[in-house]
Amino acid sequence: MKKLLFFIILLPNLLFAQKITVSDEQQIKLLQVINAVKNLYVDTVNQQQLVDNTIVAMLEKLDPHSTFITAKDVQMANEPLQGSFDGIGIQFQIMRDTLLVVQTISNCPAEKVGIVAGDKIIQVDTINIAGVKMEQSKIMKLLRGKRGTKVNVKVVRAGSPKLLDFVITRDKIPIYSVDAAYEIAPKVGYIKINNFSATTMSEYHKAFDELKSKGIKQLIIDLQSNGGGRMDAAQELSDEFLSANKLIVYMKGENQPRQEAKSTSAGGFEKGDLVVLVDEYSASASEIVAGALQDWDRAVIVGRRTFGKGLVQRPLPLIDGSEIRLTIARYYTPSGRNIQKPYGSSKEKYYEELLNRVKHGELQHPDSISFPDSLKYKTLVLKRTIYGGGGIMPDVFVPLDTTKYTDYYGKIIRKGIFNQTMMEYLEKEKNNIKNYFLTFDNYNKNFSVPKSLLEKMVENATKEKIEFNEEQFEKSKDLITLIIKAYIARNIWENGDYYKVINTQNEIIQKALEVLGNYKKYLK
Repeated sequence: MKKLLFFIILLPNLLFAQKITVSDEQQIKLLQVINAVKNLYVDTVNQQQLVDNTIVAMLEKLDPHSTFITAKDVQMANEPLQGSFDGIGIQFQIMRDTLLVVQTISNCPAEKVGIVAGDKIIQVDTINIAGVKMEQSKIMKLLRGKRGTKVNVKVVRAGSPKLLDFVITRDKIPIYSVDAAYEIAPKVGYIKINNFSATTMSEYHKAFDELKSKGIKQLIIDLQSNGGGRMDAAQELSDEFLSANKLIVYMKGENQPRQEAKSTSAGGFEKGDLVVLVDEYSASASEIVAGALQDWDRAVIVGRRTFGKGLVQRPLPLIDGSEIRLTIARYYTPSGRNIQKPYGSSKEKYYEELLNRVKHGELQHPDSISFPDSLKYKTLVLKRTIYGGGGIMPDVFVPLDTTKYTDYYGKIIRKGIFNQTMMEYLEKEKNNIKNYFLTFDNYNKNFSVPKSLLEKMVENATKEKIEFNEEQFEKSKDLITLIIKAYIARNIWENGDYYKVINTQNEIIQKALEVLGNYKKYLK
């Protein structure tokens, strides 16, 4: 006790003698409070938890992407960019004692049942994980489990008046970047990239080289729902399409001098016609690629306005093995755009901004989007008008088609009925289908989803107390049939074959092919 009092009494003299700055004074003030609680508080205090909570509260007031990760959770947090694991396949943040889904991993269990970025998971099986200050490592243990086991989660989704129930079947979560690469039309290559990781460029080069050997002249890079990842991978991908010494991105912050990344002469596709696909879930590193190629008039950007994340985080290890990921700079596209959308002081409102786009009709009508003149920029070659301050606005807008999505469809997906029915069907028919069609191309051309399979899905849904709605079923029937065919293709042949089926009715993909059919017109 005497030691603490002595420390407090000496502080005024210490400040005067050493001419401590205001910043130093604030740090000492923080230490004063922590020491006072430690030595004077009425009850026993967990010091580590006290400090961790202080750090979390401090970072939450800065921006939506500065975060604290405990020592237990550092390895888990790095897994989505480095390795593979078992689980449901989401990236998330703990925000005010609530699990917020930041991104779903492509083709993994959570995505298959319809979990989306911005969802808040508040219950895992019968255990409430919201508002109880549960450690992230414990939440991870609840979500992870043996492959094939099921986990029930309850989700709060902005805009939904009630909790949404999901049944997710755990699986191996492979971490790869390139979902699919194939010749989507004569001399047109297609490469789907789901994230930017340590393996992205090696995967890309392998995919591109195979397409190049087939003589492709035009290329589609699909970044739809790509939530980002490693900035260096995004820079390297951009370099593939730009001639030497072109600015790709630059970063600067109050305490960070300007740093630039420029293209080299090593690009593998610097002159061919290029289209980049984006949507409202394309973020961060994806926006670096789209922004650089749009600014240099190198590609036509097709889709919908991207998420709008233009902040750079640096991982900083702490003394106990924990880590903070601190926003140190903003990144800017070559024309000078910072595409970070406004975030204020509320992470909830930040992630719910996507819901506001829905409410305002933006996903269906580009005219509902307005940018102030202060955010107006010009492309560097053709001097076209572009905007910053809220994501990358595509050159060619494609509205979201919601006509086939119904409440009945949503329930059979969320409750795992679709996955359950498909597993039962493939267990019986997988070998028969493979032996009959022999190749994917033959399957894709000639397979039709049997009526009995659709009836079985309805039967399984009824058993799970999902009331059959004939009108909604008929409205969603074509979509369900398409997904069934794609699902079977992926399970019998290759992962990329899923996209060969599903892309035939993807509006953004079809618009991209239209653009490439008259590329010079759309580029202007």
